[in-house]
Amino acid sequence: MAEFTLILASASPRRSQLLTEMGVSFQVIPGNLEEAEPPFLTPVEITLRNAHGKAKSVAVQHPNELVLGADTVVCLGNTVFGKPHNFDEARDMLDQLQGKTHQVITGVCLLRWKPFRQRLFAVSTTVHFKKLPPAQIEHYLGLIQPLDKAGAYAAQEHGDLILEKIEGSYSNVVGLPVERLREELAAWHGPPKSPVMPPAMPAPG
Repeated sequence: MAEFTLILASASPRRSQLLTEMGVSFQVIPGNLEEAEPPFLTPVEITLRNAHGKAKSVAVQHPNELVLGADTVVCLGNTVFGKPHNFDEARDMLDQLQGKTHQVITGVCLLRWKPFRQRLFAVSTTVHFKKLPPAQIEHYLGLIQPLDKAGAYAAQEHGDLILEKIEGSYSNVVGLPVERLREELAAWHGPPKSPVMPPAMPAPG
């Protein structure tokens, strides 16, 4: 049974699937934002910037609705990997990640324009890659479509070929931190907090 109604500002089929599995009622209206990874921002700041931009581009057109924007990046040390532009970039990304440990960070923005309300948060998951010889990288790239995936891989698509271990939220690596998102949506739709009453004035002596 659906628990919530919202707009998903993303065309990602993986995020739609995760929301469906959560039992969330939603419609898809992709956000109109060109993702960017400015070098002066941290990986968390990059994901929050992009998630907010996606959500805002939809929320201003649907001001009374709750909009969810999300952005995922892969980072190896100070190097941030977004979506590769071509297969050469995808091949290079996997070559840099193989045999190493990296972070997958997803930033999420929940936004309603009128009356304005906003919640931003990010979740990080640690991913350990197997050592991958060039032939195995080519084999893996031939099995998936890497150009719409941060870091050129998908944990849910033949992940056993490349992943050694995941520490933290698996769904975060797929595209949405389901555990944290469930908590945030419950808080968003929960009962309003009791108003804070001013302290009582002392009785005249």
